[in-house]
Amino acid sequence: MKLILAIFFVFSFSQGFAQDAARGKGLYQKCIACHGEDGRGNAAEEAPMIAGQFDWYIISSIEAFKLGAERKNPKMLPFIKDLSNADIADLAAYISSMK
Repeated sequence: MKLILAIFFVFSFSQGFAQDAARGKGLYQKCIACHGEDGRGNAAEEAPMIAGQFDWYIISSIEAFKLGAERKNPKMLPFIKDLSNADIADLAAYISSMK
């Protein structure tokens, strides 16, 4: 069991380092209008606070919005529809680093 946990943590951290938060900051510029420069959200836009959220949660949320089956957001779709998996990972790395 300890070996499995050790492998899980090594894999988790290695995935985090593969993401490029600096590149994600550039991608985040499209998100500012709704989520705010600081990621604190905007009630008028019905955009939640995302700053500091776990990267895996941001990734799974964006993927769910792109698929449109489980989660739908017509306002957000034009901004995320063309993001690659690497783009999403980099964006998530930046968002999760926001304080």
